Amino acid sequence: MTGSSAGGPWEPGSQWYDGEAGPLVRPYAMTGGRTQSGPTGVRLDLIALVTLEPAGPQAGDTALGPEHRTLIELCRTETQSVAELAADADLPVGVVRVLLGDLLELGCVSISLPVPPARLPDERILREVIAGLRAL
Repeated sequence: MTGSSAGGPWEPGSQWYDGEAGPLVRPYAMTGGRTQSGPTGVRLDLIALVTLEPAGPQAGDTALGPEHRTLIELCRTETQSVAELAADADLPVGVVRVLLGDLLELGCVSISLPVPPARLPDERILREVIAGLRAL
């Protein structure tokens, strides 16, 4: 952002206007001031995979904001990670997490969380299974 705080909020030279980008929208305006992704409190990892649910509301749903519709359109062709969606939508990751929480509540998307490392099988056990299979 450049410029001083003189003038109206959308006038060139104000703090809400960027000469190249035009009017700026603050991230908290896109999320209604929320910082958590839905009432469930699930923290969406950057590598969590987001898949569009065909039975849920679609991008044309007027109840959805423009950012919600953008995320739906990005998921339409393939499953994407939270990080990919943030990059492709050119939005901060925190905003994308909140918006995805909304879409999850509405049934527009499903989210596959990564398996925590503590829940992965021990390498020693896998080696013993491989050795047992080779012995057959």
